[in-house]
Amino acid sequence: MKSIVTLSPLLSLVQLAIPAAGHIGAYGPGMYCRGGADPNVDNQNANDVSQPLFNVTKRVWWMHAENGCDKLPPPAGEFLELPSGGQVTLELATNRAFTTTSTQPLRLGVFGNGEDFIFPEHVSEEGCVWEPNLHTKSEAEAAGTVLAISYASRVQDTSDINLSVISVAYNTPWRRLANYSIPLLPPCGVDGCICAWGWVPLGCGRPDMYMQPFRCKVVGENAIVTTYKVRPKSAKPPVWCQDDSTKCVKGAKQMIYYNQLDGNNIDLTGKNNEGNPRKPAYDMRYGYANGAQWDVIDETLIPDMLKNLLPGHQ
Repeated sequence: MKSIVTLSPLLSLVQLAIPAAGHIGAYGPGMYCRGGADPNVDNQNANDVSQPLFNVTKRVWWMHAENGCDKLPPPAGEFLELPSGGQVTLELATNRAFTTTSTQPLRLGVFGNGEDFIFPEHVSEEGCVWEPNLHTKSEAEAAGTVLAISYASRVQDTSDINLSVISVAYNTPWRRLANYSIPLLPPCGVDGCICAWGWVPLGCGRPDMYMQPFRCKVVGENAIVTTYKVRPKSAKPPVWCQDDSTKCVKGAKQMIYYNQLDGNNIDLTGKNNEGNPRKPAYDMRYGYANGAQWDVIDETLIPDMLKNLLPGHQ
């Protein structure tokens, strides 16, 4: 039986008053490591999934294995439900205590640190917001976050090839609540799928990477997709295509993996259109459209006369 760690009211107020420069993770149903990295403790103040990944090996950064979060699944029967062709909401926060995943939230604010405002003292001289640590100067410049899915039912069976980005939310992380539009997807097996949430900052601090697992399942099936047993295509690494949209990878794309000792999948050689060094980005510079990634499924299995009946078909 897990012990439960909570904060006393006095300690809670003290903790809220001390800037923590907390990093951002995703909180919601089906998340791994919700109660923290200690499997024997249900920590209401956990922030283990929010910790950045930088300059480590793939066996350490993949699915946030660095602190064992990849081995701490949600309770049996709990899933992040992905409405096929619909939308799912996650809470982007520095700490479980500032989300509804806590049984005793300290504070639920507009932002992921429990506050309703970005205070001037939490902005650097360069204009970067450092509390919460959003790695940006404004919502308009926020790097973007993604959801990806693998039809494997176990974290250890996921790979960069079978984990495909299905949704991109431009201008996040910024606010606590973030919406992710979901394309048409086939149902998962009885044990569900494995999803991943992640992002890569564009600036304002160390160029970290964030990745964490969820147990998920697709709900609200589409008859055509289900009948023809459509699956996402094998995911390919994204390619820089700001200078030529024909270079953008069509179909399923991998998440961006970079600044690690191994497993990196993007080439940052060269300059962008403004003459500055290229940076990783979940936007059209690497072929990621905002919202649902409608081209993720393999439509070759669907008869041509039915393809135009699919919502979002291009």
